[in-house]
Amino acid sequence: MGKITGFLEYKREDEGYEPVEARLKDYKEFTIPLSESGIKNQGARCMDCGIPFCHSGCPLGNLIPDFNDKVYKGKWKEAAAILHSTNNFPEFTGRLCPAPCEEACVLGINEDPVSIENIEKNIVETAFKEGWVVAHPPKERTGKTVAVIGGGPSGLAAAQQLNRAGHLVTLFERDDKVGGLLRYGIPDFKLDKNVIDRRIEVLEEEGIIFKTNAHVGVNVDADKLKEDFDAVVLCGGATVRRGMPIPGAELNGVVQAMDFLKQNNKRVSGQTEFDKEIKATGKNVIVIGGGDTGSDCIGTSNRHGAKSVTNFEILDKPSEGRPAHQPWPYWPMKLRTSSSHKEGVERFFSISTKEFLGDENGNLKGLVTTEVEWIFKAGERPQLKELPGTEKTWDCDLALLALGFTGSEKTIAEQLGLEMDFRTNIKADTNDYMSNVPGVFVAGDMRRGQSLIVWAISEGRQAAYHVDTYLMGSSNLPLKTGIDLPRV
Repeated sequence: MGKITGFLEYKREDEGYEPVEARLKDYKEFTIPLSESGIKNQGARCMDCGIPFCHSGCPLGNLIPDFNDKVYKGKWKEAAAILHSTNNFPEFTGRLCPAPCEEACVLGINEDPVSIENIEKNIVETAFKEGWVVAHPPKERTGKTVAVIGGGPSGLAAAQQLNRAGHLVTLFERDDKVGGLLRYGIPDFKLDKNVIDRRIEVLEEEGIIFKTNAHVGVNVDADKLKEDFDAVVLCGGATVRRGMPIPGAELNGVVQAMDFLKQNNKRVSGQTEFDKEIKATGKNVIVIGGGDTGSDCIGTSNRHGAKSVTNFEILDKPSEGRPAHQPWPYWPMKLRTSSSHKEGVERFFSISTKEFLGDENGNLKGLVTTEVEWIFKAGERPQLKELPGTEKTWDCDLALLALGFTGSEKTIAEQLGLEMDFRTNIKADTNDYMSNVPGVFVAGDMRRGQSLIVWAISEGRQAAYHVDTYLMGSSNLPLKTGIDLPRV
């Protein structure tokens, strides 16, 4: 695959970025793509490695060496067909996926891995530019109806696959626009919302019906949906946010990260009126949580014109390289520095927030932290120990809680009598993705817990196969098989 000696001749090259001072002026995507010849050279680096471990690293099982080879040979349309055969939305994953496939790349054992994610992005962008991404409505309809709940990547993938099987699919989205966290969670500078809109247009042309402002369990009765449709697929995500049960958590200025990011996405889309505006302009901002959501808060705060931006992570600072106990091809927990981090932030690790401090009007003015260390003992859960004498008070006008999610909301589960596990995920077996209620299926974060966009798409595709089998007795939809590496 690729050029036999390509990995010896070409070094890895990635997209460039616009200068920080330029990109902080707006919310547009700021990557600078490689030339077509540059992308071909990156495709040429894909080795004839014999066993492509990238397949196992990718939750979708993308045929990575195959599309790399086509890119190297300049056969972009064939590359696009191969890519879309396993991934409904490569324009999302090509921008937002942390690329576990690259960590599993054989070349990555002793060299920089193939730049798979960027190649993927260039393939799909070329496909849209050339007009190759068009609607493919099913030639025949089965007469079966399916309700998909949730318009994020899992729900969109399930809807498209089931529509391709010929079923009449209606997708219910509680927000005013479809996209889930892609639209109201991921900042526009990472994913321009036109990228979502152009794909939704294709899905509508294929025959999928979208109903927005339809909050199942609230203004849409879940039991009624079960009666009206032959199958229901729950793809609502893990949306219950983790809080901080410490003194002062109720103060004005202690804000959930997703409230901050969602409002800003709406602001960028043109909405100007909010019940309570959340902005970082001129404020000392502390982002609590070191993951992708925390990074998004940092980039957004800097674009607001924050006075200062600080980031806390309770875990130890990861190593710069791959840890010894996470060898190739496993996903390594190493230090990752995003483009938002490079725009301006001071990062602190092994630090725990103890208390939020407020003024006489109930507004946040500071917080208290302590340094911590983690105690590891064989066979036991890690223990967190506070270090005496390390308490510190910080000025803070806006604290953004980017602490992840604890599971899915219970409303639909309670209405339909669905079983949930101890993490408040809805129980559904990976053998058929069906819940304890016949005809009700679950996919994505709602089933497996908070995870990646690429896992959500994979889950939606897998669930669709089992829904189709349930409705028709068998299915011609693709089903991924094989052994996956431990999930990210």
